[in-house]
Amino acid sequence: MNLYSTIESDYFKRIATRIVLVLITVAAIAIALPHGGKAGRNYDVGKPWMYGTLIAKFDFPVYLSETTLQHRRDSLEKVFQPYYLIDETVSDKAISSFVAALDKHASANLLAMKPYIVYRLQQMYQTGIIEQTDYSKLSQDTTATIRLVNGKEATSVKIKDIWSTMTAYEQLFLDERMAAERETLKKLNLNDYLRPNVIYDKERSETEKEELIANMPKSDGMVLSGQKIIDRGEMVTERIYREINSLEKEESRRQEGTNETAVSIIAQIFIVALIVVLFTVYLILFRVDYFQKPRSILMVFALIALFPILVSLMIRHVILSVYILPFAMVPIFVRVFLDSRTAFMAHAATTLLCAVGMTYQYEFIFVQLVAGLVAVFSLRELSRRGQLFKTALFVMLTSLTTYYALQLLQDPSSLPNDRIYIHIIISGILLLLAYPLMLVVEKTFGFVSSVTLFELSDTNKDLLRQLSEVAPGTFQHSIMVSNLASAIANRIGANGLLVRVGALYHDIGKIENPVFFTENQAARNPHDALTELESAQIIIGHVSDGLRLAENFHLPKIITDFISTHHGQGMAKYFYIKYKNEHPDEDIDENLFTYPGPNPFTLEQAILMMADSVEAASRSLKEYTEETISELVNRIVDEQVQSGSFVSCPITFHDIAIAKQVMIERLKTIYHTRISYPSLVHSIQ
Repeated sequence: MNLYSTIESDYFKRIATRIVLVLITVAAIAIALPHGGKAGRNYDVGKPWMYGTLIAKFDFPVYLSETTLQHRRDSLEKVFQPYYLIDETVSDKAISSFVAALDKHASANLLAMKPYIVYRLQQMYQTGIIEQTDYSKLSQDTTATIRLVNGKEATSVKIKDIWSTMTAYEQLFLDERMAAERETLKKLNLNDYLRPNVIYDKERSETEKEELIANMPKSDGMVLSGQKIIDRGEMVTERIYREINSLEKEESRRQEGTNETAVSIIAQIFIVALIVVLFTVYLILFRVDYFQKPRSILMVFALIALFPILVSLMIRHVILSVYILPFAMVPIFVRVFLDSRTAFMAHAATTLLCAVGMTYQYEFIFVQLVAGLVAVFSLRELSRRGQLFKTALFVMLTSLTTYYALQLLQDPSSLPNDRIYIHIIISGILLLLAYPLMLVVEKTFGFVSSVTLFELSDTNKDLLRQLSEVAPGTFQHSIMVSNLASAIANRIGANGLLVRVGALYHDIGKIENPVFFTENQAARNPHDALTELESAQIIIGHVSDGLRLAENFHLPKIITDFISTHHGQGMAKYFYIKYKNEHPDEDIDENLFTYPGPNPFTLEQAILMMADSVEAASRSLKEYTEETISELVNRIVDEQVQSGSFVSCPITFHDIAIAKQVMIERLKTIYHTRISYPSLVHSIQ
């Protein structure tokens, strides 16, 4: 397979994976959305009807509210008489066991009372003995009754007219005729012969209860076909609210299993697909770099799909209000990891997708779009916790005021007493979770936030502290390079913070052999005892040593890339040229003197390569003048351009020209010498 075929195959694979991702996103959202019913009507008790005249197209019952139905269910359960069965075998076994124990252990006096005791036991069993736990629960209401089933007959019996195991025992034990033999009766343990013969009939009780609830009236009157329910501007009363709600339920019920439901589902799928495709087109036209990077497109589509699915679950299971969800997390995450315009576009797409299955579409869309704009504007970069707190506060206050303003448009006398306001406040509090969740997004999709970069730039921690202690010269060099590189990045529109952090870590491999690098040498040069090839391998090895240290300290890949690319595939020229001069007739394997690379493939990496080479070379200048500094900068950068070091990264000649100018200006400032003071010609008298 030739190179063209390979490139073409890779291109179609990338396109195919993106198409699959779009289809999965559309399918996930469409499946989660609630189907049936009609969205778009926003109404509540005590608020005016904003739409046209609503007339019933068919007869339908006015359903009772869920609160009323639950109250009636509770009332039915209170008066419901549970069913209990009389087990005749219990009394026979218990009395027979008692007689046997009495004959065996009782005194003559107690044996004489046997007929009376047996008679009393029979009386109690005929009345009925119930389990103590059931008796305690039922007897809380002294008027409570049960349905006692004896054979085919069921009679209502008050709970106070039957015995529990405890009350039966107390009654027998306190019988005056048996007072003289109580001690003997204690030894016989009467509890063993007072067993429940009134047994709860769970199956019949639950069946009867379900039948009662099923037959309970669930409606309160009828609305006839052609009857006007409400007109525009009229106030929604509790009765009218139930009539509108009942109409929507009937419309949903009549749509089930009909073509209308299928049409509704198709319409939902079309709208979801349209929104997702339009957002994808935006990425292709304006942010193609995000579209080509798997981690970027995966994160954005995951966020876009997540909130519509959560909204759908809340609507299906009637869980609080959707306003409690922190939708502004979408623009916050996309803004931090990508850019502002994509953040708002992603938030707009998410909001529209959430609104597809909702009833309160107009208010929801308006409030969330305004909140998303505030989130994007207030979070230019996230470097401190306080910034996120302010963003959450601004989003919450904006959402509250926007929602209240919309309510005033409907009813100028409206007061902020809706529970939605509480949910918006909770949403603002939940928005603070964006800070810890940011780490989850970083680890999942391989991003590095500005917060992480600021943490990595702390020179008092971990690797940088070790670098400053073991290789102070290299540390100072890294500081200088970071200042140069960030200045260039800020001038040409690159990520200044990223290149600054990359510059701080680019030479950490020198920790392993610090004295072999000139900036850390005090007197003796250890290379004098080595061959050129050995020296070159040690110098080149600081790249692989740095990558190993970066892996041990779990540095992000975006930082380790600076370590591997800051020399690209350049050469350790000093030792290569020296070896070549000493072995003019020998065929030299240049790979032994070449860094493993790769060459820079991002704008920030190219900036670091230029700044690193120029700063290191500037230390060898014998004289710091504008001419020598300019000549040095131009020569080094031009050599890098000519060697092809920048062919794989998106840097332009204009960017390179600005980079040269910035480095010349900075080096002139850094190495500016003091003016020479004139010497005294004549002594002062």
